[in-house]
Amino acid sequence: MPRASRRRGDAARRHADTIRFVLFEARPAGLDFQQLVRATDLSPYQVRAGLGALKDEAASRGWPPIIWTRSVGYQLGADRAALEAYERAVVTQKLNEFRRFITGTVAPHAAAHPNDKWVRHIVAQLNSIESTLDLIASS
Repeated sequence: MPRASRRRGDAARRHADTIRFVLFEARPAGLDFQQLVRATDLSPYQVRAGLGALKDEAASRGWPPIIWTRSVGYQLGADRAALEAYERAVVTQKLNEFRRFITGTVAPHAAAHPNDKWVRHIVAQLNSIESTLDLIASS
């Protein structure tokens, strides 16, 4: 039987509640990771697990999302401009990851095995993902 995700465990949910309370108190400002560790009195591991659980819980309950920026840190309930900037940054980051994966792994594999059905399939799918992310990042 597969083990449930740590993010859905009771401990992670308790850590998520602690983090949500601390971020709510800090609003509209945010907290960087070390400030979050100190303010919650949790270990770095517990804060990471709690952030993951909190993001999942916020999405399932329709709460404002938690975002992270270099200048502000973790922030709860950011304004529209901050949310859009965060989304663009994440999409750009994922686009770069996909491009590196395509050029560094998939393209050499396709060159070595041009008639492989799996390679043709993954190239087509990843090109589609790359194109979609590129459209989102540039709009």
